[in-house]
Amino acid sequence: MTRKEKKTPAPAACPERSRGAAPVRIGIHTSIAGRFEQAADRAKELGCDAFQIFSSSPRNWAGGGLNALDAEAFRQRRHALGLAPLVIHDNYLINLASPQPVLRSRSIQSFRAELERALALQADYLVMHPGNALGLQRRQALGNVIAGLRQATRGFQLNGLKILLENTAGQGSALGADLKELAELVRAAPELNLGVCLDTAHLFAAGYDIRSAEGLDATLATVHIAIGLDRVKVIHANDSKAALGARVDRHEHIGQGKIGLEAFWRLLHHPTLAGKTFILETPIDRPGDDRRNVSALRRLARRKGRGR
Repeated sequence: MTRKEKKTPAPAACPERSRGAAPVRIGIHTSIAGRFEQAADRAKELGCDAFQIFSSSPRNWAGGGLNALDAEAFRQRRHALGLAPLVIHDNYLINLASPQPVLRSRSIQSFRAELERALALQADYLVMHPGNALGLQRRQALGNVIAGLRQATRGFQLNGLKILLENTAGQGSALGADLKELAELVRAAPELNLGVCLDTAHLFAAGYDIRSAEGLDATLATVHIAIGLDRVKVIHANDSKAALGARVDRHEHIGQGKIGLEAFWRLLHHPTLAGKTFILETPIDRPGDDRRNVSALRRLARRKGRGR
């Protein structure tokens, strides 16, 4: 839930959903180009309930602190628009699993900066990739992630901000394609109360066949047994250009990839995922693709039954 603020207005009521809609929240990753609060405006204009942003450039180590006035303007604008939750995705360069001392130290510092910005913006969730083993034994790499998280969070009062581990497609030596690895990370640091973000394209590319009703049920059962569905706070809703088990991270427009429209209808209407937040990270190949993907997911959420 969005934290209460002392100096800013309380969040507006959640946008009213159409009768028969799946009880989920739908959002998209929006750009922070220009002023920070414009990211919230973009999400609202696209018809979103929630949204995700980067808090600085995702491919640059130079991300610094936020201007206090910019952070305040963003918080007030987001609450005025009734957008919740706010999800922040961390820097792609961060690799807490790294065996290289310099990269590891820089990653820890960068993740601390991500936490500072997420707290300043009063985000609900901070999504992170577990990292890459880069030649280490996987158990040792997982240990590095936990040690790095503990060091990065030392001294912070998270005040309701939850860190979410995202599953990966398994490309190269990426950790977290096997859901059991995410479960191991969650269990290893109970004091951090880690949550999980599931990416549909990553699941599919890692070999979890979510196209059929049976495959989706089996995958969600695996998540529940290994991690607990209550820890799944956000779902990145992305179709996949890559084939099942290809272990390649390639996002596609909803319904145009290997997963398909009917699989997303089942995801949105699955009873165990009621109330979850679905965030799109689909490509923008042509102007308006972001709106088209939000609309596609919204139509599926409103649709009853399986007939088109």
